[in-house]
Amino acid sequence: MAKDQTNDKKVVLIETDVRDKIYLVRGHSIMLDSDLAELYGVETRVLNQAVNRNLDRFPEDFMFQLTAVEWNSLISQIVISKKGRGGRRKIPYVFTEHGVLMLSSVLNSSRAIQINIRIMRVFNQIRTAIMGATDIRLEIAEIKQTVETISKKQKGQDRNIELLFEYIDRLQEKQNSSQATPKTKREIGFKVGGSSN
Repeated sequence: MAKDQTNDKKVVLIETDVRDKIYLVRGHSIMLDSDLAELYGVETRVLNQAVNRNLDRFPEDFMFQLTAVEWNSLISQIVISKKGRGGRRKIPYVFTEHGVLMLSSVLNSSRAIQINIRIMRVFNQIRTAIMGATDIRLEIAEIKQTVETISKKQKGQDRNIELLFEYIDRLQEKQNSSQATPKTKREIGFKVGGSSN
């Protein structure tokens, strides 16, 4: 019984590390064959041999081999020993969520089933987080749209206010110019005595 509790603790500890072993390649969330082999407690070559014996279960959207460029990009992002220093000599295979699910039927062990359950839960958490982020992005876009609409209305109002001030300024100029040059009024009536204008 104590042995089972130890195995359960290992599986729980593994669940916390699974998220760090999921990468985004070609628009898919993937896991490296070596990371999966480590989680399942088998050698990478054993995992790949089991997959090669059952290739019909792993179509391109379940499993694919990275290109050299993709592999070099991953090497630069994660700590992997370089070729010739005890590291990989071949470009790895990667498994999508569906490929990881199919691995449990190929490996056919209770540990593989337990690990797959944990991995599927992590994939589900990631998917839920992405959906939540998408909802937030949509709300932000809606808020931006509203602000732009209000801003356009505000710009129109600002222009109207500017025109109003221009009219007021013109009226003041007219008033000032009429006060600055007072018109001389002609006197009405007769002048007695002499000269007339």
